[in-house]
Amino acid sequence: MKVVLKELTKRFANRTKGQPDVIAVNHFNIELPDGKLIGLLGPSGCGKSTALNLISGLEIPTEGQVFFEEDDVTKLPAEHRGVGLVFQNYALYPHLTVRQNIAFPLGNLKGDQKLPKEEVERRVEEAARLVQIDQLMDRKPSEMSGGQQQRVAIARALVKQPKILLLDEPLSNLDARLRLQTREELRRIQRETGITTVFVTHDQEEAMSISDLIIVMKEGVIQQVDEPQKVYTDPVNLFVAKFLGTPEINVFRGTVRNGQLFLGEESVLDVPGVEDREVYVGIRPEGFILSETGRFTMDLKRVEEMGRDTSVIAAHPAAEKPTVRAIISSENEVDRTKETVKFDIKPFRTYLFDIETEERIPFGG
Repeated sequence: MKVVLKELTKRFANRTKGQPDVIAVNHFNIELPDGKLIGLLGPSGCGKSTALNLISGLEIPTEGQVFFEEDDVTKLPAEHRGVGLVFQNYALYPHLTVRQNIAFPLGNLKGDQKLPKEEVERRVEEAARLVQIDQLMDRKPSEMSGGQQQRVAIARALVKQPKILLLDEPLSNLDARLRLQTREELRRIQRETGITTVFVTHDQEEAMSISDLIIVMKEGVIQQVDEPQKVYTDPVNLFVAKFLGTPEINVFRGTVRNGQLFLGEESVLDVPGVEDREVYVGIRPEGFILSETGRFTMDLKRVEEMGRDTSVIAAHPAAEKPTVRAIISSENEVDRTKETVKFDIKPFRTYLFDIETEERIPFGG
């Protein structure tokens, strides 16, 4: 099911007397395509969970509308929207078995919606098989691992055959190995069911790995909407560039003069078409090429061997942080006896940003 948000805004009264309202979601205008997994990504407090709650009906917008296909559901109660919800804390009933936990939402159906016992059992078994816990149906939550409990929570959301599945940081309570395993399962389940799914996370690696589309948020405002790799390789502003990427992007203060980018006193890159100005410069760690005749010189701090890659830790007075990290192939030999290291810079992994607005400044050949 397609979801359309029009001018969607949510304000909360400020707890500090005399202070303006807190705007958690600020004029969202977006269409979430049918059958896709959409990652809602941003730092803590950016409004992503509030946006999810507005879609589900758990929160009522201050302004704007929510449409499911062509139907305006803005004022429709959550229980009538046909959504499945999975939260960070699982929210399982400890005294019920897996089977009973999964079946619980169907037991609350009334009137014409009430299902025969045989249909309830069929749906429960189907949901359990989908999340691969059909061998654990008689266990209680206390007898299961965190990853298994999360699968029960997902099955409970799926058993209602929702039109939309909403996941609010569902993996944050799991250890690293289980997070990786469970996110792969979420991707598989979403593909098998074809349910439009919105996945809230602050973990950019998580969002990048399983999403068809990423929405990056900051302070209640959408910053960029695109395919995961496009958001990484073509960020619209400095915030997006810094938020995505592990290790994170290296940021410098630079100057453009006569079509040349200067970091300190060195001309490090040709940037045709950019007027003379001061700029922020973002260089991805993989954007450096080790070269004895390189245009960019930095102070060498240390070298870290990382298997197939080598991480060169350096410093430069124009850098935003004390150290700069360059990742190069382990086939390259860094001369550790020298105090400096030279690089050339890959244009397609280098980004310029306006000093005032932090918006991206394009340059080309």
